[in-house]
Amino acid sequence: MRANLNISPRMGIANFGTDSSIGYQTRAMRKVVLFIASSLDGYIARPSGDIDWLFTDQDYGYSEFFASVDTVIMGRKTYEQVLTFGEYPYQGVKSYVFTKNPYFQADNKVKLVKEDTKKFVDDLRQADGKNIWLVGGSRLTHDFMDKNLVDELILSIHPIVLGEGIPLFANPITPQSLNLIKCQTYNSGLVQLSYNIGAAPNAESRGASFP
Repeated sequence: MRANLNISPRMGIANFGTDSSIGYQTRAMRKVVLFIASSLDGYIARPSGDIDWLFTDQDYGYSEFFASVDTVIMGRKTYEQVLTFGEYPYQGVKSYVFTKNPYFQADNKVKLVKEDTKKFVDDLRQADGKNIWLVGGSRLTHDFMDKNLVDELILSIHPIVLGEGIPLFANPITPQSLNLIKCQTYNSGLVQLSYNIGAAPNAESRGASFP
């Protein structure tokens, strides 16, 4: 696996359909997907921010997922950690970094965003393109979840208990309904759960794939 699941160095292309009652094509809105890994006890990193515990023995669906997005969004601290990996891992896609620091500077691989997250994401969803990957970190994820900006969650749960660290979801957070659409298990013990967010479970969803 070339990179880790939290801040790695993939869900479908927007589809078009015809509204026969009006007579023009309508475009499916792009989805914001939180593709992230956690420990069994719900942490995405050690207290220091280290992610040395993440499995790197295989791809875990990363390549397929990355092919389904053309935009990545992350917070400033996550961006700074990404830079420590060497070569920038998100080549070929648009990269946006949210920051409230007026003095923060970034290289030309990313664009800084200092406006309200909801307005920015609403505008981004309306543009043509593939899906949008919310990379992290914890504060930005909390803001997106709290404002109901995440459409899908792909969570790779590692069979490890860290005991302490940076939580996936910091409290308090707005309650939301999650609809399980896929459960993928691996021989390493890792379990990858895919959810639609904000949709109540129904009979069709209960037929999700469980290999």
